[in-house]
Amino acid sequence: MSDVLTTDGGAAPAPPPRRRPPRRKIAKVTGAVGPLGIGIAALWLSVIVLLPLAALTVASFENGISGFIDAVTSPVALASLQITVMVSAVVAVVNVVMGTLIAWVLVRDEFPGKRIVNALIDLPFALPTIVASIVLLSLYGPQSPIDIHLNATRAGLVVALAFVTLPFVVRSVQPVLIELDREVEEAAASLGASNGTIFRRIVLPTLTPAVISGAGLAFARAIGEYGSIVLIGGNIPRDTQVASQYIQQQIEIDRPGAAASVSVALLLIAFVTLFVLRLFATRGQRRQEEAK
Repeated sequence: MSDVLTTDGGAAPAPPPRRRPPRRKIAKVTGAVGPLGIGIAALWLSVIVLLPLAALTVASFENGISGFIDAVTSPVALASLQITVMVSAVVAVVNVVMGTLIAWVLVRDEFPGKRIVNALIDLPFALPTIVASIVLLSLYGPQSPIDIHLNATRAGLVVALAFVTLPFVVRSVQPVLIELDREVEEAAASLGASNGTIFRRIVLPTLTPAVISGAGLAFARAIGEYGSIVLIGGNIPRDTQVASQYIQQQIEIDRPGAAASVSVALLLIAFVTLFVLRLFATRGQRRQEEAK
């Protein structure tokens, strides 16, 4: 390009090159707490969780490996573990369905008393579980005002455990529903997709990790529950006696080794269940992110 001419015919001087402003160094905020914070967290975790678990494990093997196996595989202990796992699995499935439905209603629908219902969901967290057992016994016991008798039955166990574990599923699913993009559902509906297709193809894949997480927490809480079933359950060996009641019975008859062994078995069941469910939830979340 030719130089720009001035009025006197001379070439205008080229403008000086522009200098770029110096870049400011932005400090990266990582949120790290440093070695001191890590040490405090590890110490607290050790005192509250690891040391008690280690002491329990040592107590369970006070009679050796053979003693541990004998304590866990005794007919009454094995029956209590089977009943616990079976009832807890049923409760987890029931709460997955009902908890997801309740979370959906609380997020998507408007009705009188919605805030009260939303607050009642957390009531099992605050209510002492023995109080829940008294209430359930009054409602479904021998003197039931509605003529429904569930005391000393496995159905009574399911009702009691469903009461105390429902919030885990609702509170796991509810935040995901709140953050769910409604525009995608509206776009699918405008293209002719039915409500069932929208839920199955759009909503359910997003909710799956939260549902699995809530189910795992509900199952883990159910297998260790004691207070809510102590009255309505009946504590009948090989019928309605769950593992927590069996453990308490072993303590009463001065067999702490057997109680510790069954406790370790419960811990292993809970850990394996939560680990497997966490793997499924992680895989589902990765597939969802890859799909985006």
